[in-house]
Amino acid sequence: MLSALVPAISDAFAFYNHPMTEPLAVDLVGVGLNAIDVLVPLAEFPTRGSKAWYTGSTVLPGGQAATTVIACQHWGLSTRYVGKLGDDDGGRLHRKVFADAGVDAKLVVAPDAASPQSLILVDGGGERTVLCRKDERVKLRPEDLKREWIVNARALHLDGCEIEAATLAAEWARAAGIPVIADLDETYPGVDKLVENVDYLIVSRDFPARLTGEADLEKALRLIQTRYGCGLTAATLGCDGVLAWDGRQFHLRAAYKVPVVDTTGAGDIFHAGFIYGLLQGWPIERLLDFACAAAALNCTASGARGGIQAVQAIEEIMATTPRYDATGCVAS
Repeated sequence: MLSALVPAISDAFAFYNHPMTEPLAVDLVGVGLNAIDVLVPLAEFPTRGSKAWYTGSTVLPGGQAATTVIACQHWGLSTRYVGKLGDDDGGRLHRKVFADAGVDAKLVVAPDAASPQSLILVDGGGERTVLCRKDERVKLRPEDLKREWIVNARALHLDGCEIEAATLAAEWARAAGIPVIADLDETYPGVDKLVENVDYLIVSRDFPARLTGEADLEKALRLIQTRYGCGLTAATLGCDGVLAWDGRQFHLRAAYKVPVVDTTGAGDIFHAGFIYGLLQGWPIERLLDFACAAAALNCTASGARGGIQAVQAIEEIMATTPRYDATGCVAS
């Protein structure tokens, strides 16, 4: 199923790269969340009712879809980001970062509104806890979208945080023969309609059970594929790596062992690695390995985008770095 869609991706790009098409075609368009991340490192996560000290904080750009797009642009893909910002310092920071990276940013501005913000507590082991804040006025809505932003691309990536806009974008892409990749971690109202329009569904560990009511992960991934018609269903598992079902067999690829500084953005970079490999036409196991290695490297630095490395560095991790075993985060 995975390899069968690769020729369609190339055909779609050839069509939408016609010189009369506006805007110009890109490899990837991402629709979804941006955020200003305030990272607070802690020696250990505080217990309830306690008092904890911290030495400082760092303000960095983040957000699921936005981070995935930035990583793909860094690796040489041409990208477009579609999202909504406030007219504040956070919005201006995002604009600058997209412009500096060369991303074709289609940004809708909500007057007098604050851009989304995440307060991220990172403990001594690198695990992050995220507190999110979002002004309702910066919610991306279907009427904010333009069809030409979506269909002039080889692939569409969604995080589903703004479910109605994400669903419309997915429907447009599907109708144009463009593959849709989705990163979901919450069963928002209306999620079923979105999933029906997703080709590659890569979700957090607990999402399949919440969506299907099936506690067994393998059964849940099979059920999602059968029920919604996704070409591939997968769940990221932290240091256990990723488990993917391609309609014929399961692929379990363990994570690479690296010194973990901050797990913020690991899932976003995994999705970027998956998309990069997909657009190269790689076989599924190489594609998943690249995504795991990209995510691992990102965990070696602070912030959602702090550890985005060159393709060569990611491939070096794949060639030289041991993995965790297949049953848990225990050195093999």
